[in-house]
Amino acid sequence: MIKIKRVAIVGGTHGNEWTGVYLIQKFQQYPELVQRSSFETLSLIANPQAVAVNRRYVDRDLNRCFDRHDLANQELVGYENNLAKEIAARLGANGTEPVDAIIDLHSTTANMGATIIPISRSPVNLRLASHLSDLNPTVRIYLGIHSEQDSPMLRSLAPLGCTVEVGPIAQGILNAHILAQTESLVLAILDYFDQLNQGVSLPPSSPVTIYQAMQTIDYPRNGRGDLKAIIHPDRQGQDYQCMKPGAPLFLDLQGKTIYYAGDSTIFPAFINEAAYYEKGIAMVITEKRAITISSSEII
Repeated sequence: MIKIKRVAIVGGTHGNEWTGVYLIQKFQQYPELVQRSSFETLSLIANPQAVAVNRRYVDRDLNRCFDRHDLANQELVGYENNLAKEIAARLGANGTEPVDAIIDLHSTTANMGATIIPISRSPVNLRLASHLSDLNPTVRIYLGIHSEQDSPMLRSLAPLGCTVEVGPIAQGILNAHILAQTESLVLAILDYFDQLNQGVSLPPSSPVTIYQAMQTIDYPRNGRGDLKAIIHPDRQGQDYQCMKPGAPLFLDLQGKTIYYAGDSTIFPAFINEAAYYEKGIAMVITEKRAITISSSEII
């Protein structure tokens, strides 16, 4: 039987994603909202300096600093690299009072709606995501390219939990509807963990629809790295919608359409995400799959 003793709710991993920051401040002011009888809950603003200057990060994207080799490398310095080591120690990655689950709160400028990104493909995490989708059928389950515990994401510091990603919302602003969506998901996750501790395991829908990230597509660029085209208006805002070979993809500076040249139907996500311009990502290609969750594996 799984026993969850400590759960961390994290916001402000990216300093200009204010939804998570605001909710952490709320939970710290009203801790009874996130307290549950069967485990301890702690709330953390991950990157306070980035929050203070309303930037995604100061030196380096904090959510790419948690690779286990980077955490062990004492020669790897800089604000976010050092901060990642401090957070890992606080959340018990060094073996002292580790958190059993992490709920990492994010927002996106892409039209992703409410998306759950499980920490790993373990049946417990997939059943949690499935449960949230059962509660609200508009919730989508996204499995990242890096979706195991040795990924560089903050969420990889614990075996259980997920990232909660809600959008679209511009960076550095708040939206009451998105705040409410995110908060309701957090509370539902905490309730689920509490039920697990009490021996109640809610069965997932069968099969479960997931969106498995496969690779990324960059914008067309010139030799200097400048954009040569933007997202086509027919593609803008169409996250999780099917894109077939030959569909409009980009629009170049002369107004010429660039078409998707792949040979299979895909379901793009994170389309035109503002934070991904610097990462060379115009969108993430996902495959839409139906899976069955057993007690020990995905079938």
